[in-house]
Amino acid sequence: MELAASIFASLDEPEAFDYNTLMRGHASGGRDLAAALRLYVAMLEAGVVPDNYTFPFVLKACAQLAASQQGRQLQGHVVKLRLQRDEHVQNSLISFYGKCGDADTARLVFDRMDADERTTASRSALLASYTRAGLWAQCIESFGAMVREGWRPDESSMVSSLSACAHLGAYDVGRSVHGALLRNATTLNTVMATSLVDMYAKCGSIEKAAAVFDAAEHKNAWTYSAMVSGLVLHGDGRKALQVFDAMVREGHAPDAVVYVGVLNACSRAGLLDDGLRCFDRMRLEHKVLPNTQHYGCMVDLMARAGRLDDALALIGSMPTGPTDTAWRCLLNACRIHGDLELAGRALRELRRLGAANAGDYVIVADMNARAKNWDAAAALRTEAADRGLAQAPGFSAVKVRGEVHLFVSQDMSHPRTRDIYEMLHQMEWQLRFDGYRLDTSELALDVDEEEKRRVVAAHSQKLAMAFGLLSTPEGAPVRIVTNLRISKECHAYSALISEIFGREIVVRDRNRFHRFRRVVCTCRNYW
Repeated sequence: MELAASIFASLDEPEAFDYNTLMRGHASGGRDLAAALRLYVAMLEAGVVPDNYTFPFVLKACAQLAASQQGRQLQGHVVKLRLQRDEHVQNSLISFYGKCGDADTARLVFDRMDADERTTASRSALLASYTRAGLWAQCIESFGAMVREGWRPDESSMVSSLSACAHLGAYDVGRSVHGALLRNATTLNTVMATSLVDMYAKCGSIEKAAAVFDAAEHKNAWTYSAMVSGLVLHGDGRKALQVFDAMVREGHAPDAVVYVGVLNACSRAGLLDDGLRCFDRMRLEHKVLPNTQHYGCMVDLMARAGRLDDALALIGSMPTGPTDTAWRCLLNACRIHGDLELAGRALRELRRLGAANAGDYVIVADMNARAKNWDAAAALRTEAADRGLAQAPGFSAVKVRGEVHLFVSQDMSHPRTRDIYEMLHQMEWQLRFDGYRLDTSELALDVDEEEKRRVVAAHSQKLAMAFGLLSTPEGAPVRIVTNLRISKECHAYSALISEIFGREIVVRDRNRFHRFRRVVCTCRNYW
């Protein structure tokens, strides 16, 4: 670039082509984005009129600099020069607004294009805008429209749609994208293979994720990282460590992101010694400096294993100082091990950091309620309400024939409510025949046992499960998503239902997947 700039400086009257060439050099790979913008200003000051090849380079620089105001000014220049109908300029504007997080304006630019002006590239830029803004449903909807209108999606479009499927758990759509890939390509490149591994894992099918991973001819660090994270999500810590070891043997240097997955694997599977060894290996062998996420994983690992004092000492020794993540990990472990005193301290620290949320208050309040400290439990719930901390209502959802059905506890609003409760009664009758009794020990309510059993019997997850069993073909898996942490009672219930009805029950709670097959869950009862 230094030589290119010196040659450019020697030109007596550089033209638009010369400016464009040097701007492209500065913008490529993010070499010197500010220099690209300065060159554009110099171009205007020299009286050289920008053309349709100028703006893609300058808008790319603005996008990478998040220079929203300058990019909008460039759009004004585009209109003044009557270049707003140029395909390359339009696509660059969509991409610019998308990378600046303004998906609405990106969509506005796209909608202002005539039908014959829209290309695969413009649609791909719009999909990327939606994924960056976290508008997953809009991304899938636009991808479907693209296919219905006869456009052949490119790699970027498919990566965006697979990312949206992964976040929404849209297994059927993701599988369709995979099918389209197989029809249009003999082999999958590394980017597509990594996206498929991530999508299948997050949609609950770790076997398909593993099949894509094993079949991939070329794997990079991101591919291994996606597989490790997927196995963590499904509770297979041992397998995650094996994949990590294979990654190191293949010569891929693990980074901080990969080690977050590895330490999470040890925490979720209760592999205390392996986790301690990986933490040392990260620092000493691979020279990765631990960040707050790594310390949070280690606190979670120690605390879940019952070493609460060691976890507390580690929080105190964190170089960055204690974080809300570390205290929240300790709080969750206190719930598991029933340490009410330490749970109270963790909540006080979270309040001191200004990071306490409704869920933190609920954990400690419920622990007090189970200890029959009703006044303390009520005081905590009142304090949370006074602080304006409202917990989102618990729900469970099941997808049947492309439609999502949402349930809350004691739900009576579904059109098939009578059928669902009849199915629920049949399920409970079968369980009682096998000697199962409802477990109300985790229900922190000051009511009699009969009322507790009534509440537990119509839990949102059980209603979703009953509807799923009613509405899906015999032998098909039932896939449930819930925003709750799965309880011991629902866990045992789901395991037995999977055996009695001969179904695979897949439950994604707010932390991970639980897959029940013939009484056995993939978490091995450690979660």
